[in-house]
Amino acid sequence: MAKVGKRYKKAQEMVDRSKTYEIEKALEIAKSSATAKFDESMDVAVNLGVDPKHADQMVRGTVVLPHGAGKKVRVVAIAKGEKDTEAKEAGADYVGSEDIIKKIQDGWLDFDKVVATPDVMSMVGKLGKVLGPRGMMPNPKTGTVTFDIGRAVKEIKSGKIEFKVEKAGIVHCSFGKASFDLAKLLENFKAFITAVIKLKPASSKGKYFKAITISSTMGVGVKVDTTEVMNLVKI
Repeated sequence: MAKVGKRYKKAQEMVDRSKTYEIEKALEIAKSSATAKFDESMDVAVNLGVDPKHADQMVRGTVVLPHGAGKKVRVVAIAKGEKDTEAKEAGADYVGSEDIIKKIQDGWLDFDKVVATPDVMSMVGKLGKVLGPRGMMPNPKTGTVTFDIGRAVKEIKSGKIEFKVEKAGIVHCSFGKASFDLAKLLENFKAFITAVIKLKPASSKGKYFKAITISSTMGVGVKVDTTEVMNLVKI
């Protein structure tokens, strides 16, 4: 069994594992437990009452966090002509078409997100085996395949994130940094939770939020009162 460090033990003492907390208190505890030497991410894990094995219960979407995720996102835009220029002006870090595709095929992966226009997807399809397993393949469902490529780039650079339910029915999301003040973390959290609620499948029966836990990268998990969260969010 791995040895538990003094810092983690101290963080554990801040949390009563037998209870759930109101979201603001949970955020305060999770933020306080972030004592690493780097600026830890604030993460949320939501256990949903869905069965992802059924296509009609898949929960997948995007959300623009009001205050961003607190990290720089390097965006590749694959487009031609005027759309190439549009992507550059919107702030894309790398822009191109055949040249970018070949560079990625040759092993270059120094980026975080890829967006593309529909007319180049026949070429981008060659990158499926490279980008697919890394979750970076452009997809119309997440807004990364669009002719409005300038808007797509701006949204990603300003804090747009993607999320998808895993096989166990859990959705994970990083919604800020421990250095963010509580008000910003709360607004980002609410934006994410609202997006998840809006995507509730009609075929999902019973309790939608089975459990919600927030934590910093190296901190302890803090269970959140799911009823309070549902009441907090106005749809």
